Amino acid sequence: MTNLQQRVIAAVAGAPLIIFMLWYDPWTLALLFCFISALTQREFYKLLGLDGFEPLTAYGTVVGTLICVLAYFVETNQISTGSYFIICPASSMIFLIKLYKKRDMKPFTNIGFTFLGIIYVAMPFALLIILALRDNAFHPVTIIGCLLLLWASDIGAYFAGTYFGRRKLFERVSPKKSWEGAVGGAAAAGLVALGLALLDNELRPWQWYCVGAIIVVTGTYGDLVESLFKRSIAIKDSGTSIPGHGGFLDRFDGLLLAAPFIVTFLKLFP
Repeated sequence: MTNLQQRVIAAVAGAPLIIFMLWYDPWTLALLFCFISALTQREFYKLLGLDGFEPLTAYGTVVGTLICVLAYFVETNQISTGSYFIICPASSMIFLIKLYKKRDMKPFTNIGFTFLGIIYVAMPFALLIILALRDNAFHPVTIIGCLLLLWASDIGAYFAGTYFGRRKLFERVSPKKSWEGAVGGAAAAGLVALGLALLDNELRPWQWYCVGAIIVVTGTYGDLVESLFKRSIAIKDSGTSIPGHGGFLDRFDGLLLAAPFIVTFLKLFP
């Protein structure tokens, strides 16, 4: 099958399940993000291993998942906000574990990469859980809308770049991305933002337009950041988990960078 056919099949099979789990209940949303976060984080550490580094893959993933789990239980008021402090000793254990890794020639470099996996991958998913459960209520449409905007941006950029792409967007990092693709992605996301503004009342229309703009910009940069990472270790895809898309890191790279900006925006301008 062509890459496009694989992408379509993966989208048709995966998107309804993702949307259902985000919509059904807070615990299914949290479970989905914990699952995706753990797989993406392990994939990130695996790629570092290909470049000769030795992050604490298992323990780093446990800490990242713990952050997502704490976000769910704190935001649903099942445990106190002070429970977030559990993250501090759990993270500090990374130093102690590396202290006993006798064969690690660059322990602090690998400690840094372990923390990077937690910050780069797990934290954005935890922030999305917090966003969905803000103000003691469940806001699944906000999260679904963000994903629809991201997917629309990706689809618009893919087709516009494929058929009209001429001017390189960031050739040093990603030779295939073009300005025409970026404009196509922005146009597609703009249409979705307009639809969300008309149909949804979880956010005000101007908020949806701002969120759409944030996703177009930060989502594009998130893709470029991941491309820079892959280029540094000379690989094309982060994995083969999702046919046509590569790995989980390939699929959610835009969301990882967009999530902190979206959550910050909606917290500052509720």
